[in-house]
Order: sequence, then C-alpha cells, then structure tokens
Amino acid sequence: MPWEIKEHAGRHYAVLFHYALPDDAWAVELSEARAVPGEGAGGADGAVDHVPGAAFLSTHVPDEDPDLQPTVRLWSPDGRVVPYEVMRWYMEQVADQVERCRLAFEQEEAGSP
Repeated sequence: MPWEIKEHAGRHYAVLFHYALPDDAWAVELSEARAVPGEGAGGADGAVDHVPGAAFLSTHVPDEDPDLQPTVRLWSPDGRVVPYEVMRWYMEQVADQVERCRLAFEQEEAGSP
C-alpha cells in the first residue's frame, strides 16, 4: 500500500492509498503519521521515517462506475483539527485518484468489443 508523507508546522501527515474490495473503490486515507526509527543502522544515526497512523479521514473513489461520486468519511471522536494546507494537499491526492480511476474506466470501455 503506497503512501505519501507531508510535514506541516512540525507535524507529519500521511495519505495512504489502498483498494477497498467490499466497496469496489479506491480508499484514500488521511492520518497523522507515526515516527519510526530510520533504516540506517537500526535508527542509530538519528534518522526517522514516518508511516501512516490511524485514519481520521477517508475518501472512497469508485472505479467500477464513473457515474458514482466519491464519498468522504470522517472519524474524529477527539475533535481533530486539520490545517488548511494539509486538507488542500489531501484533496489534491483525492482529485488525482478520481482522475486515474475515470481514465482507466474510459480506456477499459474503449478497449472492450
């Protein structure tokens, strides 16, 4: 499952992409990233990598039917605040995934007899 990391105001956020089979849709999830020791010498060099944490925002992008719209789900029992720049970055990732799914569907339709 690929992900991207963004640092903003000293915090790290992750966008994770995976396929949600029961929904026939790609899931694009936003979380606060967790720090883990870097690869170099077991982290002894002070390097820190970040991996996705628990998602608090998830968008499902249907890829079977281009007429279905993406849906956004929120999980935030603690009243999480998402900085504008982080939300904008996340929505750009979602828009790119929507475009990829729609292009793939069009190519599949054009190639079928």
